[in-house]
Amino acid sequence: MKNIAELLNIKYPVIQGGMANIATAQLASAVSNAGGLGLIGSGGNDVNWVREEIRKCKQLTSKPFGVNIMLMSPHAKDIAQMVIEEGVKIITTGAGSPGIYMEAWKNAGMIVIPVVPSVALAVRMQRAGADAVVAEGTEAGGHIGELTTMALIPQVADAVTIPVIAAGGIADKRGVLAAFALGAKGVQLGTVLLATEECPVHLNYKLKVVAARDTETVVTGRNTGAPVRVLKNKMAVEYLKMTHEGASLEELETKTLGSLRKAVFEGDVDNGSFMAGQISGLVKEIKPVKQVLEELFEGVNKYQKELQVL
Repeated sequence: MKNIAELLNIKYPVIQGGMANIATAQLASAVSNAGGLGLIGSGGNDVNWVREEIRKCKQLTSKPFGVNIMLMSPHAKDIAQMVIEEGVKIITTGAGSPGIYMEAWKNAGMIVIPVVPSVALAVRMQRAGADAVVAEGTEAGGHIGELTTMALIPQVADAVTIPVIAAGGIADKRGVLAAFALGAKGVQLGTVLLATEECPVHLNYKLKVVAARDTETVVTGRNTGAPVRVLKNKMAVEYLKMTHEGASLEELETKTLGSLRKAVFEGDVDNGSFMAGQISGLVKEIKPVKQVLEELFEGVNKYQKELQVL
């Protein structure tokens, strides 16, 4: 079985998360140029926005990059066709099953890597023709499942024969080594890349991640069936209070409407939704993407030998 670096023709076995409103051509190209696989996150954006970002990315890097398609988006079908037209070679997907698009993508020679929160979905994706899966633990920022990374990765690795990419709670070489020990062939990063020089989020967002402690995240939306991990702030605390008091779904949606954009573009520390993972407490400074990736893998073999306690 190939590791992710071999499969994707990249230096390091690491891909960048397809973070909505954050994973633009700017961040994707920086990750690709640094030796990982950068991703453009479609989020809820329309097909024209995604097409423009793909073309920007081609101008910014000659290295492989991909597109993440959020399948719940009303634009997913159009984007699924457009990535074929634009010659995108690598696709990751989230929030659903890409089964209806798989044949067209495979016929176009694409590598398809769905994000999964469970063994059952990983098995389904392998059966549908996926080349690998990203198994994401609940430690991750943004939309999450229930299983932890440590519990999820070995179970998925045992259940499928395609490569597994570990996501959720990985921010340094210890996390990388742990992921490989659990059976993963690569890792996906999100939170640690928020605090990079090239990340297009507002400075307040980066500083909030850097200042976070280990207990700084909370999960909103559990009662709606769409749990989201965010950094604690006024909006998150009020949302949880409303939930406990029995607020309606409409009231809760009104509270969070536009909150991610408020965080990403305006840096609104009170009313923004600052999606980030539990690993935020380990991120201590804003660095260039290249440095983040180098530090993840620098001396890993030596560190691995130091960990051999048996």
